[in-house]
Amino acid sequence: MAILIYNICNVLFTIYINKENTVNKTVGSTLLVSGTMIGAGMLAMPLTSAGIGFTFTFFLLIALWALLTCTALLFVEVYQTVEHDAGIGSLSAQYFGRFGRVISTTVLLVFLYALLSAYVTGGGSILASSLPLIGDEDSTFKIAIGLFTLFFGAFVIIGTKSVDGINRLLFCIMLFTFASVLFLMLPKVSVDNLMAMPIDKALLLSASPIFFTSFGFHGSIPSLNNYLQGNVKALRFAILVGSIITLIFYIVWQLSTHGVLSQNVFLQILNDDPTLNGLVDASLQITRSSMISQAVKVFSALALITSFLGVALGLFECIEDLLKRAFNVSAGRMTLGVLTFLPPLLFAFFYPKGFILALSYAGQMFAFYAVVLPIALVWKARQVHPNLAYRVMGGTPMLLLVLILGVTITLVPFAIRMGYLPSVVG
Repeated sequence: MAILIYNICNVLFTIYINKENTVNKTVGSTLLVSGTMIGAGMLAMPLTSAGIGFTFTFFLLIALWALLTCTALLFVEVYQTVEHDAGIGSLSAQYFGRFGRVISTTVLLVFLYALLSAYVTGGGSILASSLPLIGDEDSTFKIAIGLFTLFFGAFVIIGTKSVDGINRLLFCIMLFTFASVLFLMLPKVSVDNLMAMPIDKALLLSASPIFFTSFGFHGSIPSLNNYLQGNVKALRFAILVGSIITLIFYIVWQLSTHGVLSQNVFLQILNDDPTLNGLVDASLQITRSSMISQAVKVFSALALITSFLGVALGLFECIEDLLKRAFNVSAGRMTLGVLTFLPPLLFAFFYPKGFILALSYAGQMFAFYAVVLPIALVWKARQVHPNLAYRVMGGTPMLLLVLILGVTITLVPFAIRMGYLPSVVG
């Protein structure tokens, strides 16, 4: 498997030599789609699905992948009707006026800020565990998240090509690391662990917003559409192939973690430390293998970084679009960088264990942004442009089904807070 991955990376590197090649940009966009998804959501999966079991988690992943790939393609359909550099606010304003711009931009900003907060918190947590103690643990953590954000945020401020380049490198390294994790963990998989049933079937609903967020790359679609110069075929390819790669990652990741980590012991450890370090500690305590725990740690760090880059790029360009088109303000890239990264840093400072908390809020906002919004836009666009070259299949019945599922997931956090559904770990 490692040889196969090496050959794939070698081909991608060869393509990358031609900077302006359309195929090169499509490959880069595909990896950005996949890299954006393979991040905090994936790493939170074992934390939130420990009480569900592998079988039920498998079917949940398939259902949410189909749902969110469909809504991503709805965005592709509606983006045929605007200029390729239009942000989501401008797209919404075209069909729903100023009100549409305000609502869509507000929801997108909250969603991306929540995701970025989770990534900064998770990245800082992993980096802090590798740094020597500077003062106390709290000071070390704050320094770690500052270093993490400053270094990788610089690539976003430089531009999309910079993000594309570093993301390709990290994605290839992540593939090698993931293969190493599987090589170490799969021989230790127990069929009994895989057959574990949910401790409460209602946890399937409770975990859905966080799993939902795991397929969340939709905030980067405007950036990708701009990067691909509005090439519909290239954007469709990037979304379909990138999401399939991610789904395979998720299934194998769940197979290895659920198969190796005993449900009862795993739940007990995570109740004490519901963070990425808790996942690493659980791997160490249950497998008694420092090599496995270190491999999980490295993979977790790489997954967080690639996801951080994709989401931060989407947020950066969303803020730029908002200032330019809504307020006629042309801000410099450093100013945009401060507006992009300062709020997540403040969240991480004040909520150092807010990894799952941030993902829960992101899932709630994402359900509106990735389901309700594209359905509303497509519904309107099909009335104005009945003869679009590309149209997602399924017609009105499909739109209604997707809308019902999206609204249901949006209501899950409220049901948990009201006590109708059980809380997930963390």
